[in-house]
Amino acid sequence: MKDLITIGLPSKGRLKDNSISFFNNKELRILQTEKERNYFGSIENKPNIKIIFLHAKEIIQRIGDGTLDIGISGLDLLKESDKNLQSKINVQKKLDFGNANLVVAVPGDWIDVQTVADLEEVSFDIRSKRNARLRVATKYPNLTNEFLTSKGVTQYKLITSLGATETYPFIGSSEIITDITSTGKTLADNNLRVLKDGLILKSTACLFSAKKKAAKLQPFLKSLVE
Repeated sequence: MKDLITIGLPSKGRLKDNSISFFNNKELRILQTEKERNYFGSIENKPNIKIIFLHAKEIIQRIGDGTLDIGISGLDLLKESDKNLQSKINVQKKLDFGNANLVVAVPGDWIDVQTVADLEEVSFDIRSKRNARLRVATKYPNLTNEFLTSKGVTQYKLITSLGATETYPFIGSSEIITDITSTGKTLADNNLRVLKDGLILKSTACLFSAKKKAAKLQPFLKSLVE
């Protein structure tokens, strides 16, 4: 179908529910089959639109490579992806859900460490005492590197987090972390606190589109962003 439009939506959780509501509110009713593990949907009375439910990270990837035309995902995931991919994606609209901050958090008992500048001192301390670097656990290596470097922190190494990042300092896998948080409760529960100037990025869910398909998508996108 020549005028087929493919839309990627998050496959689970509140992001999925809110994304479906966003379309419903535009009088574009999303239809899904009852099957538990069905990754496809459609829009009522719009046979040329195909919905695919994917992991939020994959939505960014696929809009960038052109296999999806439009999608809803997090701004944090766009900004973390490589610059070449980012250059192929348009942010059409920031949506009013999925709000969260990417932050630098340190153990609660690091009383002398209040700002990012204090981290440099700690890192030199670790270097001289243990001949090691300050370890920063994160799922956001690109954004974390950019941020710390811009603030003049040099003596650190990134530890790739594969799951609950906030547990890493507790189990001794890192000294500090950067993580996405909406309320800060999970950080506090794990005896971590955000540095005073430790905000890396304010994220939100966004409506994205593939740049190279801008002309084809324009009429439909107009109905979504109004």
